[in-house]
Amino acid sequence: MKTIILIRHAKSSWKDLSLEDFDRPLNKRGKKNAPFMGKKLKERHMIPDLILSSPAKRARKTATAIAKAIAYPKKKIIFDDDMYHASATYLFDMVRNLDDKHETIMLFGHNPDLNDLANMWLKKSPVPNIVTTGVYCIQFNVNKWKKVRRGKGESLFYDYPKRYPAE
Repeated sequence: MKTIILIRHAKSSWKDLSLEDFDRPLNKRGKKNAPFMGKKLKERHMIPDLILSSPAKRARKTATAIAKAIAYPKKKIIFDDDMYHASATYLFDMVRNLDDKHETIMLFGHNPDLNDLANMWLKKSPVPNIVTTGVYCIQFNVNKWKKVRRGKGESLFYDYPKRYPAE
């Protein structure tokens, strides 16, 4: 089985309009939600073998906060320049070329890319909008990443911070 955890970056700040899109930081809510969702992933025992992330500041900060919460070494996160506003097709091909030693991977990125990718993979579409810090987990009944196909993924769960209003 191959498992892919898609995570949209946490809520970013628009406070400084002079910043380039790439450089937007997390806002207060984003800084709170990223480690919170990491805690929820840890509770589900969803610990990846590999984390790949867009290098945009908001994605990078989300990835490092979640990695810390699940005890994944920050230095092992791979920041791929091409994941910043990548197409779903690029992400699909990237995953299909991963080393098969990795069973579970996390991809940190942006919409609409992650939504489009999930819709490509799932048997039942459409995927709801993956909200900021949303986590969508998809599993494939294959033993090699090259065998990941369109419409063959099974949705394991979709989780996001607003599901937990009391916490």
